[in-house]
Amino acid sequence: MNLKLEAVNLVRWLHFVALAVGGGAAVVALLLSGFEESREDLQGLAATVWAKVVAWSFRLALIAGIALLMLMLQGGQNPLKDGHYLHIKLVLVLVLVGLSETAPKALAARKRGSALLVLVLFLASSFIVYNKGLFGGRPKAGPQIPVTAETLPAR
Repeated sequence: MNLKLEAVNLVRWLHFVALAVGGGAAVVALLLSGFEESREDLQGLAATVWAKVVAWSFRLALIAGIALLMLMLQGGQNPLKDGHYLHIKLVLVLVLVGLSETAPKALAARKRGSALLVLVLFLASSFIVYNKGLFGGRPKAGPQIPVTAETLPAR
């Protein structure tokens, strides 16, 4: 058994974890912002959660994504030539990170527009990556039977 930790897989995992934490915390922060209206003890909690968890998770995901792209280019892969899905995703991500930086102040002022738009952009970019075949990318291949496997009918 040949177990090898590759840098691309490690950075891809870090990118995924940062996105999962950021997306989940964005939902929590938006839920908290709804409770802030009726509970005085929760005032400012949504903005704090956003600034401490969501913004930093998306920053880390952006850095990991750039590192992943550089590692893939160094390894001979060029995901930029794999259809238009990555170009569309990069535009959405840059807008997402920019809006994510403005969201804590908006949430503190009880305005949820930028935070909601960040969540929508997060969902849109993940949709594009998951369905890259719709945007000119090569979809991931399904499970394949190894060439050495025999395919005899069951008895």
